[in-house]
Amino acid sequence: MKTLFSLRSLHLSLRFVIPLVAALALLAYAVVPLFDDLTLRWFARDLNMRSRLISSTLQEPLAELLQRNERTRINALLQRATKDERLLAVGVCNDQRKLLYRTQAFPNDITCVSYEPDQQEQLHLINLPHGPVHVFNAPLEQDGTEIGTLVLVHDMSYIERRSADTRKYLLLLFVVLGVVISLITVLVAHLSWRGWLEGVRAMMRGEGILRPFSQPAGAELQPLVGEMRSLLRNLEAERRHADDMTVSWNPAALRSLLNKQLTGDQVLVVSNREPYIHVKTEQGIVVHRPASGLVTAVEPVMRACSGTWIAHGSGSADRETVDSHDRVGVPPKKPEYNLRRIWLTAEEEQGYYYGFANEGLWPLCHNAHVRPIFRSSDWAWYQAINQRFADAVVTEARSDDPVVLVQDYHFALLPALIRKRLPKATIITFWHIPWPNPESFGICPWREELLKGMLGSTILGFHTPFHCKNFLETVDRYLETRIEHESSTIFHRGQLTMVEDYPISIQWPPDWQGSLPPVDETRAEILAELGLPQGHLLGIGVDRMDYTKGILERFSAVERMLELHPELVGRFSFVQIAAPSRSALEEYHAFEQRVYALTERINQRFERAIILKAEHHEADQVTRYYRASNVCMVTSLHDGMNLVAKEFVAARDDEQGALVLSQFTGAANELHEALIVNPYHVEQTAQALYQGLTMPEYEQRERMRSMRSLVQDFNVYRWAGRMLLDAARVRQREKLSARIGREL
Repeated sequence: MKTLFSLRSLHLSLRFVIPLVAALALLAYAVVPLFDDLTLRWFARDLNMRSRLISSTLQEPLAELLQRNERTRINALLQRATKDERLLAVGVCNDQRKLLYRTQAFPNDITCVSYEPDQQEQLHLINLPHGPVHVFNAPLEQDGTEIGTLVLVHDMSYIERRSADTRKYLLLLFVVLGVVISLITVLVAHLSWRGWLEGVRAMMRGEGILRPFSQPAGAELQPLVGEMRSLLRNLEAERRHADDMTVSWNPAALRSLLNKQLTGDQVLVVSNREPYIHVKTEQGIVVHRPASGLVTAVEPVMRACSGTWIAHGSGSADRETVDSHDRVGVPPKKPEYNLRRIWLTAEEEQGYYYGFANEGLWPLCHNAHVRPIFRSSDWAWYQAINQRFADAVVTEARSDDPVVLVQDYHFALLPALIRKRLPKATIITFWHIPWPNPESFGICPWREELLKGMLGSTILGFHTPFHCKNFLETVDRYLETRIEHESSTIFHRGQLTMVEDYPISIQWPPDWQGSLPPVDETRAEILAELGLPQGHLLGIGVDRMDYTKGILERFSAVERMLELHPELVGRFSFVQIAAPSRSALEEYHAFEQRVYALTERINQRFERAIILKAEHHEADQVTRYYRASNVCMVTSLHDGMNLVAKEFVAARDDEQGALVLSQFTGAANELHEALIVNPYHVEQTAQALYQGLTMPEYEQRERMRSMRSLVQDFNVYRWAGRMLLDAARVRQREKLSARIGREL
């Protein structure tokens, strides 16, 4: 292993050194001639300055001697001037450019050449057989009249000797520089290679994607590691997409995934709302399936997994239908998994559910126009109930490493509580509602406690990448953590949490597929039940009675549409199914009253324009209304996904009907063929409703066919499968990390 490491390190070093040496050689080859030329110019300019100084000194005496024609004294003067070792020879020319006087060493090849004034800055270099010389001609003047020229010849052989020495030292400098840089490069490459290997080992142990390397070399390579993470994440996304396209997601595929990837590990689901409610009536005990997007999405998954669902038992007959361990098999007619019920007192439910969860967290996360309310007493109950559900998870777990699916905002503290008791558990928390920005979440007095609780999760899921981004920024704002945005992971107190988007969906194929009458027959039945004439146009809205669902805005759009298109008055009615929700809360009670008041006012203007059904409807009843309607309106003011939109699309096997969809829903990111609206814009929503009612059949077919294809491919089994596949990979990585730790 060490030999292999040394060979790889040497190979890596040579990859650095060889290009470096080649680059330095080319640089030296290019720089040395340039440096020679530059040196020569420096010396030539220096000689120009010296020549001017000498000519200035000789100017006055030489001019007088020339005027008197004293040859002996002129020769003596010139001879004294050449005692400077650099000045080789001096000559004097007359105004006819004829050489009159010269020293003994004056070269025969040099004549009285005339130089123009603007050429005096030239180098004036002449190459003679015995070497280069510098020639400078200076005019001799007497009373402003030029009487001759003084020629100064400087020997430049000493400059060549100095240039040769400079070249030698310069080349030596490049050699030394190359050796030093190469040694430093080899050392850095060696340390970087070691740091990289340590980082890879850390990544295999689950640490490398969480924190910078501790080694200096590793720290220097951290940007490269970030790119590697980003590339791996892209490859993983592409692989997931390829898997999604090759796998037909259905209950059988989900069971196969559990058996192969999770080796049959136990799956536990925790939610506040139970999938089946037993209620006492005059006819006896009746089973209801609550109107909840969470139940719609998760219940098919539990049927496929055959696990245990832990939830609050809220039905009036729930206690009478469980066994001694508070369990009951569901669905009632053909049990496929266990429902474990948790009992709450009225005081506990008021504080934990109605108080902290729905008066605090719900409006906080939905950015609704309702002020969040936080009370210390509600927070105390929220903590206590989360602890009670954690105890139930530990009791129901058959091993120390179950897969636990924690659902929604009621259990923000639960992941950390489970982690404390079952440290090997794989905890997947899915947040079904939006996640606000850091500033909005900062309103909560116990924000740090909630975030720490959620970071007990192995995987934390949201509907959209935008919600994931908000959560990462919130954690970064309020907690001391290590966040890797490239891999969307958070490292907090030794625990890794992966934050991912998992767009939730519905069951496909639906339970009713192949068992319902044709759409035309269903429409005729619904119109007859409502007392409306055949051919009457129908719109449908299905929601809980909640202020976030945009019911008031929807009714206003219906009213405005009838104002703008009076020809539809008496020919169109909008059916609103609104299951009562949290009526014990003042805001919900007041909202319900506003809905009733607006319905009455609109119906006074346009008879039976709004048909309000504020009561619970079973899933098969809702499906009949979907199939009978011309338009479905989903106008949520802020929503995580909103499965009503997907349920409507799934119900229309005739490929007819139009969907008016709020841009503030997660579904709007997927169902692009819907008529996307801003529900706050009344005229825009009204126009979309009219467009849906008058849309040609071929256009309805094209839009609905595309949306149905997406809902079919991206169904609830794919949603669960992606989360469970990610959980399986995390479990495999943890096992590999533990094995590497033992071997190291």
